[in-house]
Amino acid sequence: MPDLSSISFLWPWLLLSGGVVPLIAAAYAYKTKSMPPVLLSLGLLLLCVSLARPQAVLMTPLREATVMIVLDTSGSMRAQDLKPSRIEAAQAAARQFIEGKPARLRVGLVTVAGTAGLAQAPTAESEALFKALESLPLQYGSALGSGLLISLEALLPGSGIDSQKIINEASEPGVAKKPEPAGRPLDAPAPSPETTSRRGRSAAIVLMSDGQSNMGPDFIKMAELAAKHEVKVYTVGTGTLEGDVVRMQGRAMRVKLEEEALKKVAAITQGEYFRADSAEGLLAVYDKLGHQLRFEKRAMSEITSYAALLGILLALLGAFKALARTGRII
Repeated sequence: MPDLSSISFLWPWLLLSGGVVPLIAAAYAYKTKSMPPVLLSLGLLLLCVSLARPQAVLMTPLREATVMIVLDTSGSMRAQDLKPSRIEAAQAAARQFIEGKPARLRVGLVTVAGTAGLAQAPTAESEALFKALESLPLQYGSALGSGLLISLEALLPGSGIDSQKIINEASEPGVAKKPEPAGRPLDAPAPSPETTSRRGRSAAIVLMSDGQSNMGPDFIKMAELAAKHEVKVYTVGTGTLEGDVVRMQGRAMRVKLEEEALKKVAAITQGEYFRADSAEGLLAVYDKLGHQLRFEKRAMSEITSYAALLGILLALLGAFKALARTGRII
């Protein structure tokens, strides 16, 4: 689709030819005492515009666009404030997103509990993603920062991000957590900032969680790392503010949606936060995300042929209408 606000002309002086059309229309109205054929006039006007060789920015889908779904599989996701449970509602929404994705969009899946793991590397094959979503056991702990980190490593191969090293450093007592890329071999060429930024702009992370993070690298610092590589993170708050009582390790506890960190991560990365406080709302959120995650490249292109074709079609339609009504074209 062209960006209409970007239209310019290679031969702008030929736009003056369009001034002939209203003169012809006025002469026709004066001679016939009737209204000139509107569609025919518009068609002729567009043909005059095409003489000036219009150009505009065209937006076309990127073939290499990739989205990582990060799914919280911590014990709190068994809460039933979303029916039948948070995790089942999240799985259903993720399936809907995959079903509606463009054929060329690659999607990967990362699961997060006490640790994070790559359940499915980015792929355009929907069946592989559905299979990865089938069985997701819930485990203790929530390391959302690790989930972002594993996703970034999958999205940006060769960027120098060593997720295992950063996770190990975060787990060592007394050692500062480092969100900076680490572990690139000494003899490996450093990726250019332009290359990683370009890949980052054609990638995104969708994080579905109730917002609780108590393990692994700092969640906010990992969001800052994503922002550094221009990867947007869309966060989906899964659950309700009132929460639900769940039993974990022989104890009963109320688990609520904690959305402040999710909002902050979305803001840091220039993504967006969505609250899904019902199963139906969660499905609606993923439908909206499917429309938002459109990765496009912009390039100035000549659209003369489009203007000329539309002009010819309008002129022909106007001529046929006049012929059917009066038995003549004009």
